[in-house]
Amino acid sequence: MTSQSTLPLTGITVVSIEQAVAAPFATRQLADLGARVIKIERPGAGDFARRYDETVNGESSYFVWLNRSKESVTLDLKSAAGREILEKLLATADVFVQNLAPGAAARMSLDAQSLQERHPSLIPCDVSGYGNTGPWSDRKAYDMLVQGESGVMALTGPEACPSRVGISIADIAAGMYAYSGILTALFTRATTGTARAVEVALFEALGEWMGSPAYYTEYGGTQPRRVGAEHATIAPYGAFPTSDGTVLLSVQNDREWSAFCAEVIGDPAVESDPRFCRNSMRVAHREECNALIAARTRQMSTDEALALLEKIGIANSRLGSVSDFLAHPSLAGRDRWREVDTPGGRVRALLPPANLAGVEPRFDPVPTCGAHTTSVLHELGYTDADIDGLRATTTV
Repeated sequence: MTSQSTLPLTGITVVSIEQAVAAPFATRQLADLGARVIKIERPGAGDFARRYDETVNGESSYFVWLNRSKESVTLDLKSAAGREILEKLLATADVFVQNLAPGAAARMSLDAQSLQERHPSLIPCDVSGYGNTGPWSDRKAYDMLVQGESGVMALTGPEACPSRVGISIADIAAGMYAYSGILTALFTRATTGTARAVEVALFEALGEWMGSPAYYTEYGGTQPRRVGAEHATIAPYGAFPTSDGTVLLSVQNDREWSAFCAEVIGDPAVESDPRFCRNSMRVAHREECNALIAARTRQMSTDEALALLEKIGIANSRLGSVSDFLAHPSLAGRDRWREVDTPGGRVRALLPPANLAGVEPRFDPVPTCGAHTTSVLHELGYTDADIDGLRATTTV
């Protein structure tokens, strides 16, 4: 077990004015590795993600996922006293993260340039929808909207129905790039003494993930088809019926196709059929190819199909539910589950996916709104009487 004092980011302080998903995801990953994350929330209401649902012992599933190991401080940033407290926090911080509404940071002089003029060693990180400059900089952007604008929805779902990916991939992508950008900026500051600002736009983060279909469209003349669980440019690839369910499979190369024809389809001659002899031809004749395969897989149980595919080296899986994921033997077998305290009780939480040898990530509690306001203000030199006065004016 790693002690908190030996975690990689111990000694790094992050102040974050964050809400929803993207920025909290970035800062939670910093907290996992030992950074002190002071989360600034509105007095009374807090981060609006706290109220998305009440499914985790009365707490929001999003909030519990994204906010463990943080300190919650409530501040009215529209008040002079609240701004003074924030400024004192920033003077001691290494990183400042914000995903305020477009233009809000600049109006409060919390934009990167203003911050670095006052605090030259501070690393500001801005997370926005479409960036701080450019013709779309003033637009609000939520995950679904960015999935639509980026073309992701045009590629997702069945042919008749463009679909949003079922998890918040634009937010997650932006949070990942903000996290890696902050780590890079910390390394740069440590090695050169220069603190560089980080800026991440949800649209551009998801745009990076659009690389393959973007190239395919620009140089192929047409965008990949929307084919549900299948792959627009690889076949066979997708879900196939069995006698008692569904099996997922993917054939990636000619060697696998040869074995697949002989062992699964049961006819080696199919390998050289002009309609199916190359991947591009199988894509062009996908319906015929799928029909041949489905005719065979329907004759097997799911377990039989999986065993046969595994035997001949074809990638395969079940069509699992979220409950199946929660009970997955890989997670249990690799000891990936931990526990974390929430205001409503202890819950399970997964280890972060990047495993650092000899390092056990931190799993401190998910805070109630404002849980650390008093302790943090004491650190800044405020007395109990001072704090009572600030509460009387709803500043904290």
